[in-house]
Amino acid sequence: MIFFFLSTKNTYSQFLMDMVDTTTEVGKGLFYLYKKFDRIQIGGYIQPQFQVAQQKGIRTYNGGDFAPQVNNRFMLRRGRIRFDYIRFNKKDQPSVHFVFQFDGTERGVVIRDFWGRILENKWQLLSLTAGMFARPFGYEVNLSSSDRESPERGRMSQILMRTERDLGTMASFDPRNKEHPLHYLKFDAGIFNGQGLTATNETDSYKDLISRVSLKPYPVSNSTKISAGISYLNGGLYQNSRFINKVGSGVNKNIFVIDSSISNIGKKAPRLYHGADAQLRIKTAWGYTELRAEYWWGTQTASATNNETPAVLLNEPYYIRKFDGAFFYFLQHIINQFHQIGIKYDWFDPNTKLKGSTLGQPGSGTNTGDIKYSTLSVGYNKYFHENLKVMLWYEIVKNERTVLPGFSGDIEDNVFTCRLQFRF
Repeated sequence: MIFFFLSTKNTYSQFLMDMVDTTTEVGKGLFYLYKKFDRIQIGGYIQPQFQVAQQKGIRTYNGGDFAPQVNNRFMLRRGRIRFDYIRFNKKDQPSVHFVFQFDGTERGVVIRDFWGRILENKWQLLSLTAGMFARPFGYEVNLSSSDRESPERGRMSQILMRTERDLGTMASFDPRNKEHPLHYLKFDAGIFNGQGLTATNETDSYKDLISRVSLKPYPVSNSTKISAGISYLNGGLYQNSRFINKVGSGVNKNIFVIDSSISNIGKKAPRLYHGADAQLRIKTAWGYTELRAEYWWGTQTASATNNETPAVLLNEPYYIRKFDGAFFYFLQHIINQFHQIGIKYDWFDPNTKLKGSTLGQPGSGTNTGDIKYSTLSVGYNKYFHENLKVMLWYEIVKNERTVLPGFSGDIEDNVFTCRLQFRF
């Protein structure tokens, strides 16, 4: 998502919390809209980059897989244009907010956001959003790609919340009056199709219920702010196959047990996620020190080799797994606010009940969809001004050692990324 930080001399202008990037520092994710521009704002950014992989043809979540004979590439990672329109009432209060955003790269043009929001102004507490927008789950998912300090979201974010957005509707409690006693509290709850942008239409009648309660950046001292949130997703898939695979117990604790009852057809295969996150930001002589931690756990239904929520109903056996994962950030300005170093660590274990030594054992029923990955990345960001920055990041990816073919050791799939970001 794109967020614009514009100034104005008009006292009637209203702060509006953007419905996606709700957990950054106070002031971020807020924007003004000039009436003299007929209440329309246009903005955008592009991210051209050059990458070098450890070997040719690797699979990666750092911008997508490399072609079979390629270990380096130029690409346009993102090219976003966003249009905002706000209607004000007679009291100069925002009553309707409309957003359209699309992404254009060498791979094609796709819609990223297409939503409208109604804001009530009697109490200035509530709003209703409908259309295509980001799911209100977690911190990293809702942190704009233009503001994020690392090139990509973690592997777990990209798998479980692919494209971050979905079609649905959401109600929000978000006091806009700074004097309100609950000004620092925000609550979102929405109902969504479930497939995100991976499908062109809904494939079953089950919907995802997603909610998030968050504490906006709260000043605990003159130099320190904290923020936090908890998230919840309850969804499911239409069981299109009679075959369900789950890890057993007792003597079967290291293998998948198949349930082939004909009555399984038509049941709801579960998707249940929980999340908790916290952020700490400290002002220093150089700029800021920032620490972030986020942990997800739950149940995911997918296929044998893929952990993503299926875009279509599966005709193959369904695999139901317990998962967990986390993201950790350490960010530090050096010299001044124009230079920043970062360390990021994330992991995703799609099957917490099975470890690497059991994966691939004869009769276990395990597959590549059960492998745990961890990623350590280090980087440097140079901020020239609000319209230009350079990112230099190296990503070290580790996978579990298993008995599965091709995964007896660690795959050489590290990636270096050099990215420019132009923004207007």
